[in-house]
Amino acid sequence: MKKQLTHISSILDSALKAFRPNADMEMTKIWDLWHISVGETIAREAKPGAFKDGILIVHVSSSVWMQQLTFLKRNMIVKLNNALNCEMVKEIKFKIANVRN
Repeated sequence: MKKQLTHISSILDSALKAFRPNADMEMTKIWDLWHISVGETIAREAKPGAFKDGILIVHVSSSVWMQQLTFLKRNMIVKLNNALNCEMVKEIKFKIANVRN
């Protein structure tokens, strides 16, 4: 009898669905859509760090980038929500952190 292999992503998806609300599952799309939504230049200097109650915490590489992204915040929210096809992100807060992988 041959056992059929199952990809780890399908196992994780089903496990997460069992323990997390749908809103949390939708939130993980932010990480997947980040580069496309904000562009490669910003994505190199800023990364999503956390999300709760409509507030996205974005880790930023420096205070200079934090200031620049503050001016672009509204546009970033619109682009993210458009990519998500819903109004999930209500606010973005920036925090200086290590964003290099």
